[in-house]
Amino acid sequence: MPPEDIANTEADRERLRHMLVAAQDAEFFAAGRSRADLDSDRMFARAVLHAIQEIGEAAARTSEAGRSRAAQLPWGSIVQMRHILVHAYFNVNFDFVWRVIERDLAPLIEALKAALASWPECAP
Repeated sequence: MPPEDIANTEADRERLRHMLVAAQDAEFFAAGRSRADLDSDRMFARAVLHAIQEIGEAAARTSEAGRSRAAQLPWGSIVQMRHILVHAYFNVNFDFVWRVIERDLAPLIEALKAALASWPECAP
């Protein structure tokens, strides 16, 4: 494998790891919480929003080859969510954020774990 391919592969693997850690963080932050907490606890809201933004940032920087390792993920939607959080930060819909927490994080975590588990190690 050419050195640039190894570097890209390693970078993509690291980005998927970043996505996994951020998703796990968001899930941890939300444990035992409710939708209303996003309105009443600014620290909680900011922590969750930042974690979701980080997932989208890492996804945006993952190559097509890296994305193909978890092809079932809605890569475009993940990146779009990041864009909304960054560029429309003043108008974030917390109902939508809560749906992401409740519905999307667990499957995302499982898909990322599976992709990383099946990712071959690259020899230097």
